[in-house]
Amino acid sequence: MIEYIRGGLAELSPATAVIDCNGLGYAVNISLNTYAAIQGKKECKLYIYEAIREDAYILYGFADKQERELFLLLISVSGIGGNTARMILSALSPAELVNVISTENANMLKTVKGIGLKTAQRVIVDLKDKIRTGAAATGGTMGSLGGMLTAANAQVQEEAIAALTMLGFAQAPSQKVVLAILKEEPDAPVEQVIKLALKRL
Repeated sequence: MIEYIRGGLAELSPATAVIDCNGLGYAVNISLNTYAAIQGKKECKLYIYEAIREDAYILYGFADKQERELFLLLISVSGIGGNTARMILSALSPAELVNVISTENANMLKTVKGIGLKTAQRVIVDLKDKIRTGAAATGGTMGSLGGMLTAANAQVQEEAIAALTMLGFAQAPSQKVVLAILKEEPDAPVEQVIKLALKRL
């Protein structure tokens, strides 16, 4: 069981991080919250969840234990797998997710791609008591690094489309939505563009 991976940040996209540990590169699936937390760092430490299936061995990484706890709670809900849980944690910060569940805001939750009203309600019913008894959220990680992105518009567009494609969206609609968002908010950092796109796709 891998608890965490610490090493040099060899590659980073809004959906994946490659961590170099003594010459061995671990490809780790990450959320936008984790991307924002580790962006710009040369080294990082990610808390790991291993998804071991017959056809795949997938690592999910989180910048802090609280986000991993929320991920584990989400995948305990019937009908929610690792990618859907990562999608939820990319659309909402840990603090926002805790708030959505504790206030039973199913409408906010169903704005996440792939989450219908029934699934949103199931998440709330299954996790409401667990969230209350668990550790309280200590503010979102998003926004702290948002202002650091000074990459050209084209770079943001390219990264956002690549991340959305990795998350399972078709390239053409992703491109259309990303372009529309960048037209409205030309200075938006890539994680914000992806967050907005997740709500529109």
